[in-house]
Amino acid sequence: MPIIRQLDQFPAELRGGAVAIGNFDGVHAGHRRIIGQLLTRARELSGPALVFTFDPHPVRLLRPESCPPPLTWTRRKAELLAAIGVDRVVAYPTDEALLQLSACEFFERIIVDALGARALVEGPNFYFGRDREGTVALLNEFTAAAGMTLDVVEPVSLAGELVSSSRVRRLIAAGDVALAAQMLETPYRIRGMVTHGAGRGAKIGFPTANLEAIDTLLPAEGVYAGVAFFDGQRAAAAIHIGANPTFGDAARKVEVHVIDRTEALYNQPLEVEFLSRLRGVTTFASQDELIQQLHADIAAARHQATKSIRESEQA
Repeated sequence: MPIIRQLDQFPAELRGGAVAIGNFDGVHAGHRRIIGQLLTRARELSGPALVFTFDPHPVRLLRPESCPPPLTWTRRKAELLAAIGVDRVVAYPTDEALLQLSACEFFERIIVDALGARALVEGPNFYFGRDREGTVALLNEFTAAAGMTLDVVEPVSLAGELVSSSRVRRLIAAGDVALAAQMLETPYRIRGMVTHGAGRGAKIGFPTANLEAIDTLLPAEGVYAGVAFFDGQRAAAAIHIGANPTFGDAARKVEVHVIDRTEALYNQPLEVEFLSRLRGVTTFASQDELIQQLHADIAAARHQATKSIRESEQA
């Protein structure tokens, strides 16, 4: 799905539908509930279902020191939204001009004039306009005056707490990628470029792809079962995040062992999904002890990833 970056000459066929506005970071279960209602409204209007999001997150400009690492990059966010039925994503460049629009100006210029929306669907904590002055209550007044419908969708709870991007970040930062996947309704994924490492893994029979230039949140240090995506393929993977204390290496790295694959992936993009955390980072007494543990890690990762790949192929 092509991403729209600008609103000038907005396609006429995308006007007159239902719109949801927000960051949608992670596209978690709460976001998916909003999208479900968005699709319902779009069908009623016989119009498109649009998501208007911001690139980058406005907090990165307003309070860069407190901006959290994202859960998804823009292209991945659009892929996830398209997979659940959204017709088009607008990833609008966040700049000072946008941030200085009052709530009324944002509504008139963006929602009415540019998008031609006839229905809005939002969560209860939606804010818009300069200094977040626009509330859901104010939006209700604006939409009523403009003859639009407004649906305010209640959040989703899981394990006794509301699902939110912040909660997903806390889980991932703690290494609980399995519970995070329940909230995301899909495994958490990162991307990076494969670079040359020290080559220790290959010397002991476990070559790894070293990932750098990762632009999303990293899970806690440890060893994970996962799935690697590269060159149109996917394969089971064991992922190590952290230092290599057995070899006296204190640098934090992301190393991906693509199971049962031998091709070199240097200077290629690689995406990795996390299924579960197998163990923490450990210092082993000997190289033989490390190798024994790696065999166990890879067997567990292969089992989980094969099951995950099979289920996704059947979906």
